[in-house]
Amino acid sequence: MVFSVATLGLLLLPGFCLGEDFGYDGNHGPSHWGEEYHACIGKHQSPINIEEHNVKNVSLPPLKLFGIDNPSLSFVANNGHTVMLKINESKAAMLSGGPLENDVYVFEQLHFHWGENDYEGSEDLINNHSFPMEMHAVFYKEDYKSINEALNHPDGLAILAYLYEVSPNPNPMYEPIVQVLPEIETVGNEKALREPLLLGRLFVPDTATMQDYFTYNGSLTTPPCLEVAIWIDFKDHQRLSHEQLAAFRDLRTQEGNKLTHNFRPVQPLEDRIVLHNIPREQNTPKNIPRTYHRFDEHSGQRDVKVPFSIIALGVLFAILLFAI
Repeated sequence: MVFSVATLGLLLLPGFCLGEDFGYDGNHGPSHWGEEYHACIGKHQSPINIEEHNVKNVSLPPLKLFGIDNPSLSFVANNGHTVMLKINESKAAMLSGGPLENDVYVFEQLHFHWGENDYEGSEDLINNHSFPMEMHAVFYKEDYKSINEALNHPDGLAILAYLYEVSPNPNPMYEPIVQVLPEIETVGNEKALREPLLLGRLFVPDTATMQDYFTYNGSLTTPPCLEVAIWIDFKDHQRLSHEQLAAFRDLRTQEGNKLTHNFRPVQPLEDRIVLHNIPREQNTPKNIPRTYHRFDEHSGQRDVKVPFSIIALGVLFAILLFAI
């Protein structure tokens, strides 16, 4: 799959000026990206394989999303590389907290990566396990005013990554997107969703698991592979049916071939440390009921301690009994 310069108007991150084609196969595939884009052979590249036994547990400030509960007019486009969704609203959703601390990041777009079957397709792996699809929600740092400027800074982007599993039932939250995919089969086509989209349903499908994620510093996963991204990978997996996943594979490349796979292989972790955020409430000891039993490590016996009030009642009962 090779994507020509003609498709750059709808590229993953607007504003890039690429000098050559790139793709996922043959001479244009990921193993050759570094020949033209030197950042692609950098030390802090994405995606990676996250090994849970090799992460550092931390408790970061709560991750916060704003402006995600307002219905938004949205459209999706086929750029020959992915399905990209953008919001046609002046007031964008925003992200802060977690590894971003007090910095605010503005939503730019979201897009998907998938494989040719239901067993591979995600870019990041968890314990060497691949998932059939991954969604990236891309935010740029508000201080930099635009995504183009943000690409010049090591903390320019924050990317929320969502992994998917196969479900026997379709996910209704994604049906508005899946329904219009046949209408953007050809490169360059774009289509407005038939009804306003609630980003909150995509970004926070379950508030109980929102704070359980991995985070690390990395790069864009397509050329020019700039190392400007703070990645946040949620541990909770979303679910799509086989039919919903298959609908993405019917999109076409610039050459008219089916876009069956568009994921970059994992890159070396090098000297980076992946953090696993443990929600603070899980780290706070719960109120433990008062107990009068203590395990004596030396004797191996349980030393039973009885409250004074119970002893006093026992003595009083004995006195009354003898008085009778």
